[in-house]
Amino acid sequence: MNWVEINEQSDIEHLLEHFGYFHDGCLREMYMWTGTYVNEDLSMAVPGELDTNVKILFQRQFANPSAIEILFENVTGVQIIPSPENYDSIIRDAIILKVEDNFYWADDYNWHPKENSDACSNWISAKRMKWREVNDWMGKQNRYAIGESY
Repeated sequence: MNWVEINEQSDIEHLLEHFGYFHDGCLREMYMWTGTYVNEDLSMAVPGELDTNVKILFQRQFANPSAIEILFENVTGVQIIPSPENYDSIIRDAIILKVEDNFYWADDYNWHPKENSDACSNWISAKRMKWREVNDWMGKQNRYAIGESY
């Protein structure tokens, strides 16, 4: 499926409703990369703009869609806190907000960046956000580390 860009509040509402507010879902995988790298001659390329991007695969216990991938471009913040031992990593409900020039995704519907950025919620903020259905990406198999087993 093609990427669907999030631009305005109606796009946010559509995604949240379409994916059931992430209820009974999980953050299955996350892949992060930057535009900074070291060349073979050991010189470094360093872009002057926001160069961090993140892809996240979410799965949930409902069909149509059962899995989506979200691409966060020009990331401005990330907080992922692993669940402690003997606790689950199930998302009860999530929120997507646009505050000033940033999009925020958080795994707590009551979360807000101005009040809870240091709370125990997982969240990510970025200048651009898009998503797509990946319903055939269910199960244990890693999608971002193809060929590697853990």
